[in-house]
Amino acid sequence: MKRFLSSCASLTLALGGFAAAAQAQFKNGGQAIELRLPTLSQRAIGTQRIGLTDITVNYCRPLVGGREIWGKAVPYGQPWRSGANENTTISFSDDVSVEGRALPAGTYGLHTIPTADQWTIIFSKNSTSWGSFSYDEKEDALRVNVKPHAAEFVEALEYSFDEPKPDSVVVTLRWEKLAVPLKVSVDTNAIVLRSIKNQLRNTGGFSWAGFDEAANWLLDTNTNLDQAMKWEDQSIQIEERFENLLGKSQILEAQGKKEEAAALKTRALDVASGIQLHSYGRGLQIQKKQEEGFAVFKVNVKKHPNEWYSHGELARMASAKGDFETASKEMKLALVSAPDVAKPGIQRMIARLDKKEDINP
Repeated sequence: MKRFLSSCASLTLALGGFAAAAQAQFKNGGQAIELRLPTLSQRAIGTQRIGLTDITVNYCRPLVGGREIWGKAVPYGQPWRSGANENTTISFSDDVSVEGRALPAGTYGLHTIPTADQWTIIFSKNSTSWGSFSYDEKEDALRVNVKPHAAEFVEALEYSFDEPKPDSVVVTLRWEKLAVPLKVSVDTNAIVLRSIKNQLRNTGGFSWAGFDEAANWLLDTNTNLDQAMKWEDQSIQIEERFENLLGKSQILEAQGKKEEAAALKTRALDVASGIQLHSYGRGLQIQKKQEEGFAVFKVNVKKHPNEWYSHGELARMASAKGDFETASKEMKLALVSAPDVAKPGIQRMIARLDKKEDINP
């Protein structure tokens, strides 16, 4: 026991002032060395996905515990572990940009040098040390400077992921009454395109759906439309379907080939099932293209006049004109033959129509 306490005491002395920041594990001021025991600063792992890129912070959460933190428990001008106990680490599954500076994919020891008005954020290639006590500047992969700002009080240090966007997020250290933001950006389009190409070399490349989804992603991002066309043609070659014919028509339209797009769209609508037409028309409505959606509904009603979804489409078109009596009548006809899963929604729409409320988006 004396040997154990001596080892703990030696470690405490070796860590110096930083041991106070981490707080002691035992009442005698020592820390466990040989055993895995609960710690005051509990382990936390936070992950945010941006596009296909995972950003993960693995850290321990020291408590304020009534202490004066900045400039005292955490001294200014010295490397700090940005948490407690062993290295705080941050991992990126793909190459990223941190505050506009490139950083390769990997796991890094996350250290900081705080001052009152500016923090240096350090990404170290060494991610397996204890705290910052053996930190070596020669192992830096990147350093950036950021501005801290006042924030609401946080007792246990935490890392949050703020302002998530398709290609960026702000990783924020929060503790006591301070927040330290760090912007991480990702070239989402390039990473997703590379991933798609790899996936199409596997099982995704043996079905019409894989190539169709790949083409639609490029169409949605309005990038590399020539590649989108090649993938859509491969999808059609595997199996010609409403989905890939429509997708190809949309790519042609995006390329400015209006006549070819219109002809292929007509062909797609000809081979579509009633449910496919209904889903397509509803999708157009959701995109605020109501008249285009109604045009698809008219095609569907002509092809499938007695189906429950056609009655629902007639109800939506009547509702848009303010003819709630006809709309309610048609929706009640839809209710009779609709599948059970659709009936609750239809009943809600009937109730709205009876109140003379438009059921369209």
